[in-house]
Amino acid sequence: MVAQIELSEAEIDRVFQALATSTRRDILRRTIAEEQSVSALAAEYDMSFAAVQKHVAVLEAAQLIIKRAEGRERLVRADPSMIARARALLAQYEDIWRARVARLDDLLAEDSAGNPQ
Repeated sequence: MVAQIELSEAEIDRVFQALATSTRRDILRRTIAEEQSVSALAAEYDMSFAAVQKHVAVLEAAQLIIKRAEGRERLVRADPSMIARARALLAQYEDIWRARVARLDDLLAEDSAGNPQ
């Protein structure tokens, strides 16, 4: 089986939207460390349980977390495969910028070599 790396435009939009708020980034960080119940997550924030549930729903829609039922609790854990795909996308952007900086360095080196001061 080949792992899908490329993200669709809709997936990219959902991932960046999900990561646009500090609360969702914190929920993701906490669920990377360990699976947690939505109740335990909600206890850490100065907002309603319903508000935390909405943040979890946004992360779930972006496929950054997986939610499962265990009895009456809803447990949440980060999805390492989507995080890896998002990381690969960011690495592509980094490669583009590094190539641009390298070209700029080359142009500046050519200019200074051709124009002694």
